[in-house]
Amino acid sequence: MMKKYPTSSYFFFIIPSLIGVLLFMTPVLTEDGWKVPIAILANLLAGFVAPIISYFTIIIFAISAIGSLIAKFVPRNNAKESSILYTLFYVNWFWTIIRVIGLVFASMVVFNFGPSVINNENTGGLLMNPDGGLVTFLFTIFLFAGLLLPFLTNFGLLEFFGTMMVKIMRPLFKSPGRSSVDALTSWVGDGTIGVLMTSKQYEMGNYTKKESAIIATSFSVVSITFCIVVLDTVHLSRYFIPYYLTVVLCGLVLAIVMPRIFPLANKEDTYIDGTPVDLSREELPEGYNSVSHGLENALAVAHANRDPRQFLKDGTRNVLDLWIGVAPVVMAFGTVALMLAEFTNIFAFLGKPFEPILTVLGLPEAAEAAQTMVVGFADMFLPSILGAGIEAETTRFVIAVVSVTQLIYMSEVGGLILGTKIPLKFLDLVVIFLIRTIISLPIAALVAHLLF
Repeated sequence: MMKKYPTSSYFFFIIPSLIGVLLFMTPVLTEDGWKVPIAILANLLAGFVAPIISYFTIIIFAISAIGSLIAKFVPRNNAKESSILYTLFYVNWFWTIIRVIGLVFASMVVFNFGPSVINNENTGGLLMNPDGGLVTFLFTIFLFAGLLLPFLTNFGLLEFFGTMMVKIMRPLFKSPGRSSVDALTSWVGDGTIGVLMTSKQYEMGNYTKKESAIIATSFSVVSITFCIVVLDTVHLSRYFIPYYLTVVLCGLVLAIVMPRIFPLANKEDTYIDGTPVDLSREELPEGYNSVSHGLENALAVAHANRDPRQFLKDGTRNVLDLWIGVAPVVMAFGTVALMLAEFTNIFAFLGKPFEPILTVLGLPEAAEAAQTMVVGFADMFLPSILGAGIEAETTRFVIAVVSVTQLIYMSEVGGLILGTKIPLKFLDLVVIFLIRTIISLPIAALVAHLLF
């Protein structure tokens, strides 16, 4: 028997959840292609703040680095663990140093000093460019995504769909039903928003360590719009439908396989507080079906989140956490990865083992394509840029597919994951990237041979 809730609770569930779906998951056709409203808002704001965003970024990075250094000399027992200052600045020495490095790199770019390998337009300059650079754009997307994310997370939408989708998500992907919303948000909207959602759900105790790692590295794909850009870069835009279907196929295969093998299979199935996974929360009580139980769970959450002050508090906390905790990490790791790609032969060297694999798969110009199989770890767009000059359409198609399905790239998703509390280390991301590449390759090659 369903518990009774006042009519107002139904409104608190339905209206904010619909607003969340509209903002984060509903594509709108713009001059630049299909985009979700949250990305449109971020782009509009980015245009207005372009003249000052670089300096604002420096200020935030300085607060992040200096605050973390000061925290090292203030005993932890003097700060409340639940306070925003504690969560923002009490990080270990490794992350403190990374924040300082992010500040130094950003300062070199903005004030034009230091080695050219750092403030080059293809390394640090690419990330800090006020007109569309990743780090500067992240400040605007983080503002809107952080402030408005409670529409998706605080009013029962995850509980409603989570209960209904558990019979699909749990057996297939080893993840809770509520992760279906994370997945859809990433596929339709943007992978960065998916990582943000996953991190917040993990911190709130809704995902275990293993589940958060699976969701962040399996579902946080790039948007449909960016797929169009990738395909256009390799001059194959007329093949978008078979291309995107191949990306979806690879994504599904990988999402099924990856949770069952190292390193994701070895992650602890415990929540952030150390308690073991509780699958009983996904069981249907007697007298309920998945819809009625999902609705009751949703109404319970909506009923408990009526206070607009809590909405603003959660949203503001999200924004500060992203600006201070995540953005400097993206700057540090992204710049290093792009420097290695731009000024060293390390990716060409690391790509050599892929040359015989590409040859066995019957892909022309295997030697030229080999480095594109690993350079995507630095930035997802680099394989398409390097592969654009390859003559064979078959090979270009495979490069375009694999560059998207690899998913882990340090200039965005990889850097973001490392900046959150999701329990994945750098070496984990390297292994996941390589395994995803190896599994995607034969699928993409098979479709390419059928297509061309």
